[in-house]
Amino acid sequence: MKVYTRTGDDGTTGLFGGDRVAKSHPRISAYGTVDETNSCLGLARSYLECSVGPRGERWQTAVALLSRVQNELFVLGGDLASPHDTKYPVPRIEARHVEALETDIDRLTRDLAELKHFILPGGTPTAAALHQARTVSRRAERLAVETAALEGISEHVLHYLNRLSDFLFTLARWVNADAKVEDIAWVPVADRSE
Repeated sequence: MKVYTRTGDDGTTGLFGGDRVAKSHPRISAYGTVDETNSCLGLARSYLECSVGPRGERWQTAVALLSRVQNELFVLGGDLASPHDTKYPVPRIEARHVEALETDIDRLTRDLAELKHFILPGGTPTAAALHQARTVSRRAERLAVETAALEGISEHVLHYLNRLSDFLFTLARWVNADAKVEDIAWVPVADRSE
């Protein structure tokens, strides 16, 4: 199988099931941004894996969480690439995937101090990469909402993307806390002493 097919040279791409649409179609933008989110998670995961030694089992847990989420994002991308009327069986994001993210958020939050202010993305390289993934996942959510307004997509896709950004925010805070690196508090301009 070749990596290139030349079928997209005219500015179109194929959905699962055979239909061709413009590469600028909101559905393509949505699942392309899900793929971009997954790439950002790959970067965050590589930072984690490079740091596991001194952090041990706790960071192995975070690596396992990211591995699961990366695989779920692959399913989610395929879900978006497959219109619901396709005659082929397609793995789909389900309510259980959303519930797993909620369980993870709750579990990670138990280890964190109460959030009393807005925070700026940053801290450890892993946390910074997770914040970047969070913002890309928010864009994926907006594009999925745009797609849903035009044609049918699963409500579970929308719910998953909404919880994903919350999960990534929480995991970024958890990684910083576990590394004993304080989150960067946002200080309004009027409150700064310069």
